[in-house]
Amino acid sequence: MSTPAKTNKRILALDILRGITIAGMILVNNPGTWGHIYAPLRHAEWNGLTPTDLVFPFFMFIMGISTYISLKKYNFQFSSAALMKILKRTVVIFLIGMAIGWFSRFCRYWVSAPEDLSFFENLWNSVWTFDRMRILGVMQRLALCYCATSIIALTMKHKHIPYLIVSLLVGYFILLMCGNGFAYNETNVLSVVDRAILTPVHMYKDNGIEPEGLLSTIPAIAHVLLGFYVGKLMLDGSKQAEDRASFLNSQITTLFLVGTILTFSGLLLEYGCPINKKIWSPTFVLTTCGLASSLLALLIWIIDVKGYKKWCTFFESFGVNPLFMYVLGGVLGILFSCIRIPWGEGTISIHSLIYKEMYLSWMDTTTASLAYAITFVAINWCIGYQLYKRKIYIKI
Repeated sequence: MSTPAKTNKRILALDILRGITIAGMILVNNPGTWGHIYAPLRHAEWNGLTPTDLVFPFFMFIMGISTYISLKKYNFQFSSAALMKILKRTVVIFLIGMAIGWFSRFCRYWVSAPEDLSFFENLWNSVWTFDRMRILGVMQRLALCYCATSIIALTMKHKHIPYLIVSLLVGYFILLMCGNGFAYNETNVLSVVDRAILTPVHMYKDNGIEPEGLLSTIPAIAHVLLGFYVGKLMLDGSKQAEDRASFLNSQITTLFLVGTILTFSGLLLEYGCPINKKIWSPTFVLTTCGLASSLLALLIWIIDVKGYKKWCTFFESFGVNPLFMYVLGGVLGILFSCIRIPWGEGTISIHSLIYKEMYLSWMDTTTASLAYAITFVAINWCIGYQLYKRKIYIKI
């Protein structure tokens, strides 16, 4: 459903950071070719951290802050109305994630549909892919973490949330240590549990590791809770400010202080607990939340204190409709690869038309791959900007 946006009630720096992460997700998910990508745009193969590994955890950290803001209207009191809204939103986001996976399989089947089968046989084969469809994914993780964080925020005293975060991260670390959790193979306890419950046909294919798996959702929940509590410190701690300047300085100080503590804690603890996105290790949570907090402080300083806002429009167009823009990027990516248009004596996909004919004909492969990704982001922005210009949110 679309409604007029009330931009005066939004935190611009938060929208910009959210927009940066969504644009980043779309950029790294849609290269011209996966075989030729610049190193910063690749995920770490196992242990380690690249700029690309920051975009998803940054978004989850922001989701935690946004959850704090959205639940304030309930005064953080548990009610059936609040619970139903949380569950409804959780189910919708989860199903959208699965629908994108189904739509991808449906479209890609028709690209190479067997000619010896009838239309109705191909239709059935393309529609019924649930027996081998991946169950979990990015949207599904967002849904589960949002649900858990929201319910905890409405049922637990907020002063106890830091203890819960520590308990979740320490407990998960013990699980990893006892269950060969840093092994990049099927002996990893995370893989064992996912293969037993989800079964391999419903998992991402990566040495038996499901990057959005069941057990790794535990630290991901702690991740969003950490964002939630930082939002509380950031907003509640500024209530006593006498003027706008003091209010902003209080926010910046809080965010920089938290960001520094979390980042250095994660980096120091890395010696005993490697930073690893695929298993969402505790140090990955600390380091990425710390960097996100520091970046948000920097954006508040640039945008609100210094008043440099002219550059914000591009990212704000992504940030005011984050989930819609992410889904749009996923759907367009599928369609660009599958829809074929007349070209020369045959046909060509939209993806190949842009990547090969527009860029690869005069660029080296890696540069052309990046040029396609940037073009794809720009196409998505053109759609998002129309919503932004009309001050419209698309809410789930």
